[in-house]
Amino acid sequence: MGRRNGYRGVFMRGGTSKAIIFREKDIPSDPAERHAMFLKVMGSPDPAKRQLDGLGGGMSSLSKICIVEPSARNDADVDYTFAQIPVAGTTVDYSANCGNMSSAIGPFAVEEGIVASRDGEAEVRIFNTNTKKIIVSRFAVEDGLPKVEGDFINPGVAGTGAPIRLDFIEPGGAATGRLLPTGSVIDTFEHPELPGPVRASVIDATNLIVFVLAEDLGWDAIETPDQMEADATLMHRLEVIRRIASARAGLAPDFDAAASIEGNPKIGIVGPSRDYIQTTGVAVAAEEYDVSVRMLSMGQAHRAIPLTAALCIAVAARVDGTAVAAMARVLASVDMPLRIGHSSGVLPAVARVGAEFDNTWIAHSAGVFRTAKRLMEGIIYA
Repeated sequence: MGRRNGYRGVFMRGGTSKAIIFREKDIPSDPAERHAMFLKVMGSPDPAKRQLDGLGGGMSSLSKICIVEPSARNDADVDYTFAQIPVAGTTVDYSANCGNMSSAIGPFAVEEGIVASRDGEAEVRIFNTNTKKIIVSRFAVEDGLPKVEGDFINPGVAGTGAPIRLDFIEPGGAATGRLLPTGSVIDTFEHPELPGPVRASVIDATNLIVFVLAEDLGWDAIETPDQMEADATLMHRLEVIRRIASARAGLAPDFDAAASIEGNPKIGIVGPSRDYIQTTGVAVAAEEYDVSVRMLSMGQAHRAIPLTAALCIAVAARVDGTAVAAMARVLASVDMPLRIGHSSGVLPAVARVGAEFDNTWIAHSAGVFRTAKRLMEGIIYA
């Protein structure tokens, strides 16, 4: 009697995302076989966008896979690869990292015994293979295991948890090799299917994101994800902008080719702080935050802000002339966190950015706090 293919994995929440985390040694080494297995375990492709035949949750933030292995690098403890699994498609995207799931990698490495740690503060140095960047994860260890319970609020996640600090070292140029891949702090996009000239900044820090001025699209950047997705014209225009940005940044050779790189760049709609209502129904006053951003990726509006997006926003706010800097309150100190208003609340993020003598902008570091939780482990069948 035959036996189905099964693979050991751990199901974890990291920030506002969930993913299956595999150890490299436990999955197929052949790329084609691995690709097919990833789609099956997530339940993709599913035209109904429910992923009922796998562990995916029917949206991009719940359709993810991480691969972890001990690192051979002197500056890292583990290597981590992120795979974005499409809900309805078949193209597995390795072009970007997931910052939210990055918060789960350090605790995973300790729980799996890949990294030894004593009680107190653990430090795990993570090399993300997607972006070729180092992430330093710091979190509390208690009785030999990463602490889960705590009083830190991770916007978009119910309840509280133990904080995990993530510092992304030299995050600029993660996808293209340049913090400003178009060579400009702000660009004007024109296309027959846009309502007119649209101003946007293409920033590559932890991930490649095109930040669009909401007012140029007739929006405020305080709308709910459902409102955005219900407007087919808006969603189409944002996809047009995303493809233009991809080509200008050199990620894709041209506008048409950009259609096949669905996961990159991400899109951020940016506006000034205004009173708004969270998806939970809680009111947020304009003075409680510094800049309003609504994020999209894989053709879907995010219910909470992706971690890499928060870091990229913090960096962009420190670069004079960008769409984010134009909309954000002026920060009094370089150490002052930028408070980002998003659909599920307010998230602070910090960034250290400097301008060199030749006006070249350099992102030295960016940091944020998240929580994570191990949910399940066992054999996952493909």
